[in-house]
Amino acid sequence: MVNRRSFLQKSVVAGATLGIASCAPSALRLAEKQLNIQYSSRYLPKLRISLDRVVKETVGLRPYRTIGPRIEKETLGSKTLVHNYGHGGSGWSLSWGSAELATKLVDSSWASENSIVSTATDAMALPPGSARKVAVIGCGVIGLTTARALQRRGYEVTIYTKEMAPDITSSKATGTWSPAHRLIDSSNVNDTFFEQFKQMHQTSFLSYQNLLGLGNLVVWTDSYDVRQDEASLAHGDLPANEKYNFMEVLPKPKRLADKEHPFRAPVVYRRTSMVFNIPSLLKMYTDDFLRFGGTVKIQEFKRLENLDALPETCIVNCTGIGAKRLTDDPHLTPIAGQLAFVIPQQEVNYRIATQSAYTINRKDGIIVGGTHKMGSWETTPSHEDTERMVVAIKKVADTMYT
Repeated sequence: MVNRRSFLQKSVVAGATLGIASCAPSALRLAEKQLNIQYSSRYLPKLRISLDRVVKETVGLRPYRTIGPRIEKETLGSKTLVHNYGHGGSGWSLSWGSAELATKLVDSSWASENSIVSTATDAMALPPGSARKVAVIGCGVIGLTTARALQRRGYEVTIYTKEMAPDITSSKATGTWSPAHRLIDSSNVNDTFFEQFKQMHQTSFLSYQNLLGLGNLVVWTDSYDVRQDEASLAHGDLPANEKYNFMEVLPKPKRLADKEHPFRAPVVYRRTSMVFNIPSLLKMYTDDFLRFGGTVKIQEFKRLENLDALPETCIVNCTGIGAKRLTDDPHLTPIAGQLAFVIPQQEVNYRIATQSAYTINRKDGIIVGGTHKMGSWETTPSHEDTERMVVAIKKVADTMYT
């Protein structure tokens, strides 16, 4: 029996040789590459991207703390205040683990008041019938996951927030698994940070694994880094160290041979990661919170002293970038990131990353990003930034082999 692929390949090559003698070498390479792509499991539908397909632009302010997230408690008059903010570009990725750490601090506060335990490591859930009321300030992903974690421990929770989705910073995030992105200045990494980060990482990754298969809330996707040289590849935000081996929960990036991808570039890597469909997840978190007895109140707090008027004796501060004004945190600064939303393509299930822009395939659109403006409070989208990012991706997409 004749091997069909071998026969077709020889036929295509022969046809190219006879039909285009004057440019036979290039024609042969093109014919072989097209055939390899056609029969490859890495065939990619072509991305349609242009400025006229952009339907929305947003700017989100990442709450970056140079010394890492603030997850600690303090006494505020007669109240206990637990802080849970400052996750930079890793808020979505680390949300569930961060919520668990904050909940343990609430547990320890409740327990110490009742002479049961006095440390967060000995934290214990509330006994049946003895629920206490806790206030959560902020309704972004950190606030919602913290509220849900508290509910699971038996607390009655009220969320106080200035705004709700889609008018919150969490709605303007990229939504990818990036647990160490803009999380801390590498010079400030120490053992205390490492232990905290490890707990957040492991808890959060497991939580998102448990959401896989529930519709399209969380999905796996392949990302193709398309570069002109190795030097332009993005690197992690944490220093290389063997003790971070626990982060190796994803397949290692693979450099692809020319015939394994449809891009016209000398260096192409494939990476696999998770994408969070943000609108769906925020709705699910909010619906779950309300279904389990939670209450949301629209209220803004401009100073910590304003929290004293709340009826709850324990308050969790999940205000993200809003904590800058609320707490006057000297370590907190915004990193502005702009996104352009391109009309979605159902068949496109991969990402592209270049030196100056990237895409993320979500249900609400093909997201194009690539700005990181440290210290900027500007939330008005820049058309120039959108044009630069879209043009960079279009250049890659338009030259794909099909």
